[in-house]
Amino acid sequence: MSEMAQSKRFTNVLMFLLKFRTFIALILLVAFFSFTAPNFLHPGSLLIIIRHVVLFGVLAIGMTFVITTGGIDLSVGSVVGLSGMIAGGLIMEGLTLNFLGVRVFFNIPMVIVLTLLVGVAVGFVNGIIITKFNVAPFIATLGTMYVARGLALLRSNGATFPHLAGNSELGNTGFAFLGRGTILEIPVTIWVFILIGLVAAFILKKMPLGWHVLAVGGNQRAAGLSGVKVDRVKIFVYMFSGFCAAMVGLIATSQLMASHPATGATWELNAIAAAVLGGTSMSGGIGSIGGTVVGAFVIGVLNDGMIMSGVSSFWQQIIRGTIIVAAVMIDQFQRKLQARLALEGR
Repeated sequence: MSEMAQSKRFTNVLMFLLKFRTFIALILLVAFFSFTAPNFLHPGSLLIIIRHVVLFGVLAIGMTFVITTGGIDLSVGSVVGLSGMIAGGLIMEGLTLNFLGVRVFFNIPMVIVLTLLVGVAVGFVNGIIITKFNVAPFIATLGTMYVARGLALLRSNGATFPHLAGNSELGNTGFAFLGRGTILEIPVTIWVFILIGLVAAFILKKMPLGWHVLAVGGNQRAAGLSGVKVDRVKIFVYMFSGFCAAMVGLIATSQLMASHPATGATWELNAIAAAVLGGTSMSGGIGSIGGTVVGAFVIGVLNDGMIMSGVSSFWQQIIRGTIIVAAVMIDQFQRKLQARLALEGR
């Protein structure tokens, strides 16, 4: 075999490994923790992992849209906590309308809708600050991260809303179904995850809006000159990210049947890691919902596997940080390799 043929074969193998790196990493992690964690493959343990994957996965799907446009959303973890407190407060205390002198209690579907609207509203504020006031996404979402967490704390003066079973006389029972219920013997949370994932994938790959998201991330100036409403696209992705964060807040609160203002702290890092591991480029222009889902499984398996294996929490942070940096470095290497192959005509 000639040297050129060997080089081509090596390059093809390398590209294959890079393309499926996240899936390969998931298989290796499952195999590793199957030996190091005694109960890792126990049905109960797998159910816990899947629940965590759903939380990180939904959050990461919204983050994928943001990163694909070349932005970042650091506020999602705080929106998770704020959304949980909004839902818990509406169930426990209702909504007081001072100008009418009444207190209104909503049924669970309305609680869910109102909570999701709060998440969308935070995303809208992020989008407006970034597009209309030309504030860098990192700074804008860092600010709303603190604001949202502060509002979550103010909602109950730092206390927890416990026992969110509701009151049948008020018509607000059934909140547990979202986080603990099943449909066709499959947890509702998994159905929610699948639905959001399918809708997001359809938007990104099949709809003009998705093409515009990719175009804005690839070359914002060129996208604008070609007629893409850049500001509207950016506002949309932050609103969608806020929606996903609010949904995660609802799911987490429903699973615990209690809401705490600190819920979701640092979860934005898991969302970013899952998106990047799944192939979403931090430079923008490249994003994959399928890859993000696999990345969420990697993060979920890694986090829970380390806990089951007895890895120190200090080492866990070091490992997570190392993985994020490595994922970005590999992504950059893959893009350079693809660019070189394109120039060589391979």
